Amino acid sequence: MKLAMTALLLCASSGVALAQDAAVERGKAKFDHTCAPCHGDGPGDDGRAMLPGTDALRIKYQGALPALLEKRTDLNADVIRTFVRRGTWSMPPFRPTELTEREIQDIAAYLRQSSGAAAR
Repeated sequence: MKLAMTALLLCASSGVALAQDAAVERGKAKFDHTCAPCHGDGPGDDGRAMLPGTDALRIKYQGALPALLEKRTDLNADVIRTFVRRGTWSMPPFRPTELTEREIQDIAAYLRQSSGAAAR
């Protein structure tokens, strides 16, 4: 009985890990498509060292927080949803038809993973 319970727990945790890996993969793809054109690591098409969203955050935070979103540790799904839905300064709001709730969750999973990798 104990062995069966251990095997069940291992299978369940493997399933959770696979689901998290899938969310990170989907989040990276969506981030690359939707967010990175403004918030990725430059240079941009205009030759500037940083892309416009990354540069705006560099100016705004003046080193207090990383300008590159993929290095930030404070961007959970709630924070991302707020900025995505409301927009801010030069960033337009995104409708749920443009960026779904699941995609926001996936982007948050990707940013959690990327910020952890950046910290190491």
